[in-house]
Amino acid sequence: MADHRVVVIGGGLAGLAATMKLTELGVSVDLVSLTPVKRSHSVCAQGGINSCNDATRQLGDNEWKHFDDTVYGGDFLNHQPPVKEMAYWAPKVIDLMDRLGVPFNRTGEGFIDRRRFGGTLYKRTAFAGATTGQQLLYALDEQVRWQESEGRVRKFEFWDFLGPILDDSGRCRGAIAQDMVSMEIRAFPADAVIVATGGCGLIYGRSTMSVFCNGSAASRCVQAGAKYGNGEFIQVHPTAIPGADKLRLMSESARGEGGRVWVPRTPQDTRDPREIPASDRYYFLEERYPAYGNLVPRDIATREIFNICVTEGLSVEPDRMCVYLDLTHIPKTELDRKLGGILEIYEKFQGVDPRVEPMKIFPAVHYSMGGLWADYVKSSDGGLEPGAPRNHMTNIDGLYAIGECDYHYHGGNRLGANSLLSCIFSGLFIGPSVIAYAASQKGSHADVPAGLLESAIGAQRARHDALLKGQGSVKGKSGSDENPYLIHQELGDVMTRVATVVRHNKQLEEGYAKVDDLHQRALRVSLSDSGSWTNQNVIFAKAVQDMFPLAKMILKGALLRDECRGAHFKPDFAKPSLTSDEPAERRRQAEQWCDEFEENNRKYLKSTIATWDGNDPTITYEDVDTSLIPPRPRLYGLVGAEEIEEVWAERSKKKSASLEAAK
Repeated sequence: MADHRVVVIGGGLAGLAATMKLTELGVSVDLVSLTPVKRSHSVCAQGGINSCNDATRQLGDNEWKHFDDTVYGGDFLNHQPPVKEMAYWAPKVIDLMDRLGVPFNRTGEGFIDRRRFGGTLYKRTAFAGATTGQQLLYALDEQVRWQESEGRVRKFEFWDFLGPILDDSGRCRGAIAQDMVSMEIRAFPADAVIVATGGCGLIYGRSTMSVFCNGSAASRCVQAGAKYGNGEFIQVHPTAIPGADKLRLMSESARGEGGRVWVPRTPQDTRDPREIPASDRYYFLEERYPAYGNLVPRDIATREIFNICVTEGLSVEPDRMCVYLDLTHIPKTELDRKLGGILEIYEKFQGVDPRVEPMKIFPAVHYSMGGLWADYVKSSDGGLEPGAPRNHMTNIDGLYAIGECDYHYHGGNRLGANSLLSCIFSGLFIGPSVIAYAASQKGSHADVPAGLLESAIGAQRARHDALLKGQGSVKGKSGSDENPYLIHQELGDVMTRVATVVRHNKQLEEGYAKVDDLHQRALRVSLSDSGSWTNQNVIFAKAVQDMFPLAKMILKGALLRDECRGAHFKPDFAKPSLTSDEPAERRRQAEQWCDEFEENNRKYLKSTIATWDGNDPTITYEDVDTSLIPPRPRLYGLVGAEEIEEVWAERSKKKSASLEAAK
């Protein structure tokens, strides 16, 4: 075991958790990170991390309900065994992070404090003010630094992952990466490679993600033959600060602590918001979703804010789309204790104190539910089999994916505060599986053929040199005056216009054609910097070129999925509310609604699986494991929900009786 070496790509929560676990088990790790690990995007997470807990148990909560909320919120597109395992591990994850020194907020009695997040009726979310991701990351970083001091971790910060190294059998034998200072290209032989590189927000130009979340690492795995799952499911967070350079998150914790979303009932009311009486305020989420109020799941809140501004014309400002997120009714001391981090961000970038004046916010691209396809082995109790080598392995032997860059846990829509949990859980859980895989293989990192490593370095060096010489990066493509920064800007504009909150097939078709044209231009970029030292121009050009496989997978997956599921919303295929007030007709409409729901699930309750052929993605579909919780209609706020639920319950009861009789 002590002779095994694993390469972990990415120094966020998932990568650090995996590194910590592997080194505890005696494995040496090469940790490769695009940034200093303490600047990984996980540090930007604000709101909290979910788990069932002693306080919610007293109200009837349990791990199964956390599991149920997650798959219901994800519109049943989540494979259920990984989600079940995650939900049952969640309390242990919180306890571990508490023991590692995370300064979670406490109640007066000294217990970990909790807040409510969207898509649930329980206070499951542990938090450290509004900087929870930072505190979790620093705790894991401390553990990894200790292992580094003991010689079990070699850390390579400011290194760009260029791709996996595959042998003739298709097995991953290591990784290629480039030092962004010296520009050295180096091979890292390994018994297994774990990719934990986060999301792909930069494909949209501006998002709440850090500017280095470009998806290039996942794309390079895809171009090496890895599958990509559910790419079209992109979460647009309902509350962010619009900005010219990027979009800055205003955490769901603001609503979890009592923040209220509203607009004036009079369009573009010119009064100071503090002077607008309650009777003239439209608290639209509270009125339309009385059970969940401001804490409906993110896809629902996002669409409602979008519709309020775009369709209903009630934007707070006439020339900028935004609504109010109001915290002014909450005592300032409470706000500073629980939300200080995000209040400082708003005050810094907007010049307004949100303690005394409502914030102005609008939805923004925030998270990728899709990612690299990864396998799992189901246990006898419906969770995951601990230590099974296939857990989190991609279709490339020896190449694993964890954290945001895998597609397992969130289905069509992620619930708030489940992201930090899925990252840490998958990082911890994967350790024994990777070790079991390495132990089962003939040959180790120590005997990877030198020729294989040299060939991989040579291929990446050829791409790098061709870009520096203005010859493009693909054989046969001549250089030109194409600017990678302008191409990226155009790509972001197209993706934001056609593949965010609302999607239409005609726009998706036109968008795909435009993106394909941009792709061809991107392969002919010319660089303003041809230097051989800390050349960020060439690093960015490669990243832009590698955004296009994922962008095309997002667009093609969205075009082929003619339904509304989670964050993927096509108005042309939306199921309407019930309209009749006459009982018999209303019942008939509910029956028809359920018929259409069942037919839609037969067609589209499937994971989108994309592969890359060199220029375009090929799309196939994979059945989703729904063996633990049968899919049911997702009816947040729908008119007629009670009748639909009644019809669905009767059908489910009949199916159960038929299955029992068949036994």
